[in-house]
Amino acid sequence: MTSTGAGGKAAAAPRRARTNKAASISHAACEVFGRDGYSRASIDTIAAEAGASTRTLYNHFPGGKEELFRTVVQWSSGQVRDAQLALLKRYLDVDRLPRAADLERDLLALARAWVGLMAEFRNHFSLVRHIYAEAGHVPAEVLDAWQEAGPRAVVRQFAVAMAALDAAELVDVRGDPAQAAAHFMTLTSTDIVHRSYWGISPLPPEETDRITAVGVQVFLRAYGR
Repeated sequence: MTSTGAGGKAAAAPRRARTNKAASISHAACEVFGRDGYSRASIDTIAAEAGASTRTLYNHFPGGKEELFRTVVQWSSGQVRDAQLALLKRYLDVDRLPRAADLERDLLALARAWVGLMAEFRNHFSLVRHIYAEAGHVPAEVLDAWQEAGPRAVVRQFAVAMAALDAAELVDVRGDPAQAAAHFMTLTSTDIVHRSYWGISPLPPEETDRITAVGVQVFLRAYGR
């Protein structure tokens, strides 16, 4: 049986150190971009937050701020995407759809858990707020990478769930499950997102509960069977 031995361990140590340093820089960049935005954030500030030199930062991200921002946006969006998809699986599993009597309850639980992700991923949603504010200054390919890494993938799966609800005659999506999914998210979360400035200034829990409840009720009046 072949053993990695001391040489293998010695070779693995620098790789781990490099990976750890890149992760440290990415975490720091997410914090800085979420706080300062894309235009105002500087490589020097990010390096200082990560406890690294600017030379080390460029060794990991030769493309500088644009490459780092793209990396952070994709990484952060991927985390939120996975959390959102897990919520869809929990509350609207296409293989275990809710009973008609439980549909409103499960949609409300989904909406409230969805909104709760703003607190769990505070830095990400601060980052998104800046993306919307500075869209004209963020490279187009970075915006596209962000959408593909997170929002588009979530909307596609949400549309699948809506189509399944339609097939089970729990809702009527009128031939457009993606539009129904978009309407659900708009009705249950957009007002909360905007009024809380993407979670920076959270609304009182009772107000969040009221908005999500009304949103679900309006959605079911529009799409319910």
